[in-house]
Amino acid sequence: MQEARILVMDDEVQDRRRIEEYLVQKKYDVQAVGTANEAMNAIRQERFDVFITDCNIPGVDALETSAEVHKINPDMAVIIMTAFGTIETAVKAIKAGAYDYLPKPLDLDQLNMLIGRISERQSLIRENTELKEQLRERYKFDEIVSTSHSMEEVLNLAGRVSSSNAAVLLRGESGTGKELVAKAIHYHSQRANFPLIKVNCAALPEALLESELFGHEKGAFTGATSRRIGRFEAADKGTLFLDEIGELTPGMQVKLLRVLQEHEFERLGGNQSVKTDVRIITATNRDIEKAINENQFREDLYYRLNVISIVIPPLRERKEDIPALLDYFSKKYGEENSKQITGITPEARDLLMRYPYPGNVRELENIIERAVVLSKRTTITAADLPIHLQTVIGDGAYFAQKLKGSLNEILETVERGLILEALKESGGVQTRASERLGISERVLRYKLKKYNIQY
Repeated sequence: MQEARILVMDDEVQDRRRIEEYLVQKKYDVQAVGTANEAMNAIRQERFDVFITDCNIPGVDALETSAEVHKINPDMAVIIMTAFGTIETAVKAIKAGAYDYLPKPLDLDQLNMLIGRISERQSLIRENTELKEQLRERYKFDEIVSTSHSMEEVLNLAGRVSSSNAAVLLRGESGTGKELVAKAIHYHSQRANFPLIKVNCAALPEALLESELFGHEKGAFTGATSRRIGRFEAADKGTLFLDEIGELTPGMQVKLLRVLQEHEFERLGGNQSVKTDVRIITATNRDIEKAINENQFREDLYYRLNVISIVIPPLRERKEDIPALLDYFSKKYGEENSKQITGITPEARDLLMRYPYPGNVRELENIIERAVVLSKRTTITAADLPIHLQTVIGDGAYFAQKLKGSLNEILETVERGLILEALKESGGVQTRASERLGISERVLRYKLKKYNIQY
């Protein structure tokens, strides 16, 4: 934990020195002053975690001083000392922004315990600030890995709308990166210092989803033993990301529409309206217009959610992004698994470039993570890839394409695929693979070299 820096203000020299000496013995960084002017000058020039001030310095209103120092450093904790320990004084001190109030003569051990709690609080504040900065850096638009023109247009549009409060509907197949774009929009918005809360609308039945979004009162249903705030309250002044919005039931669509129109709701089992100030970002892989025509989705809700529509193309339509994604994921999972991955063999890269990725970027990431974990070398080879990629015979489109050629080219394609399949089934053991193929190990080694197969 970072050492607390403490400023002590007391016009009584003996008391001031007593506090200073005690805190120095406790290894705190302490500065002691006798006047308000000295204190204010110190606070303007340096950062302090704790300000300990006497409440009874002649000509100084410690409560006003407390309020003033908070304007300069809102995170600094103020401890008020007073020889007149009344509840009224304590209440005024807290209202003025003081962290706590201690009577004089001061119990130094009690002061030390209080500073310890403050230090923990300050440490949490700093960690929270650092985490938010890290999240901002992590979800920069230019940190989203892409080189294609279509993704450049997506990110440009997302960047333009991030500073607004407009509702955004992200559309695209599962695994295309809708959540990543939603996070980037939030962390570049004016709401970035407030929560980003995610809810998957397809993961819960209607009754549980209503409680999840709006919260519930004690006794609202069996098992509701206490009040629970919902995601709308938790996301106040921040962003609520509703994934799989197309899966909402008609009843939940009505409730969501009301919140968007009136900016208020009631907890389940309650009758008191709760105001809400959240930005809504939604995502879906469904054809919402078709759902509207089939009376499965409310048109008025759709227009509320679809102020800005951003369509994220599938990976098969932006294959120029694949090389950058391959390098990014191989480096990421190499570091996570303490493996030195220097690259991907041409054979493996060729297979990865030709695969259509029905699961989009999420599937590609899963493939590379698996390959990194299984790889016995510093490079990812075709043998490290799932069988449906490495056995080219299993890829109908690729195989059909390869059959277009001379007889020798077709035979080589078939032979190469059989060798890859045999190696896969034998776990990479060349002796067993050669037995499966009915050839000698020496011939197998020759063909591995001929087809540039690294296993």
